[in-house]
Amino acid sequence: MDSQGKLFLAAFVILAAAIHETQADTMVTGTVFCDQCKDGQRSLFDYPLNGAKVTLSCVDSNGQIIMSREETTNWFGSYTMRFDGAPDLSGCSARVSGSGQGSMGCGEGAGPSQNPKLMFRMFDMEMYTVDSLLAQPSQPMQYCSRSSNPVPAPVTPPNSTPHFKLPPLPEFPPLPSLPPLPSLPPLPPVIFAEASACPSEKWTMSEYKCYWRGVNRDTKVAVAFGMVAARRYGTDITLWHGLQGKGDPYRTLLREGITALLNSYNSFQFSYHPIGVVQHMNLALMGSTRRVLLTALHFKRANSGAGNVTCKFTTCN
Repeated sequence: MDSQGKLFLAAFVILAAAIHETQADTMVTGTVFCDQCKDGQRSLFDYPLNGAKVTLSCVDSNGQIIMSREETTNWFGSYTMRFDGAPDLSGCSARVSGSGQGSMGCGEGAGPSQNPKLMFRMFDMEMYTVDSLLAQPSQPMQYCSRSSNPVPAPVTPPNSTPHFKLPPLPEFPPLPSLPPLPSLPPLPPVIFAEASACPSEKWTMSEYKCYWRGVNRDTKVAVAFGMVAARRYGTDITLWHGLQGKGDPYRTLLREGITALLNSYNSFQFSYHPIGVVQHMNLALMGSTRRVLLTALHFKRANSGAGNVTCKFTTCN
């Protein structure tokens, strides 16, 4: 075996040992969205819900609950459940079981439960994902369509004549002119309905700081991206410092991953959903250096607009 082969074997053994020493052998992850229209499906108006309680229940062949676990979603609407060993999750389902502080009243009802799906198995580690769960408010929002088949307005036959005539309206004197309205305070920027993609350099400029939403500059990388990112980057580094990274594949991945996360929170039509950014980030960190570089390049391409999308930022007031 040549020196390169020995080096690869040593790295493989170190990686295997590191994975073997991981405390959480099985992870279950998912996201809860607020179903604002109460239509039982994801729509443009739905958003990741913070403070929702999610219960994972497992039953035996007789329908008796043999295992149950509850977690609360974080700022990004995501949750993570950890189990020791490799329990059988084939008879398990996850559901929204309640709401807590931060759910903003979106928890009066819940959508259907979902079954965990095995995402990958490596050595003694397993990762499951759960399709999006829905929490619902007590009433649908006013801008939601109430009926998919509205009743048409009655049509008057062309030859019909009315049975009576309305008297002419009296003439009113002109209304006095209104005084000028006071100037309103500037509104915060709304989420772009059209596609927008801004590179990392834009996110570090003070004139665009009002576009940081969902997270802020002091948010920890470990909080935004989870346990796998915490192992690689530590628990103290912030998103602001992560945006300064360069010259190293893992620092480049972090910079472009943070940028993609910020873009995903500011444009409905960005290439990645916030949860997709986190998932791709974690998969890259658990893979090879080549996987890290490829994921960083994919993020960078999306952040640059892929040649046909521009950055819609305007200077903050």
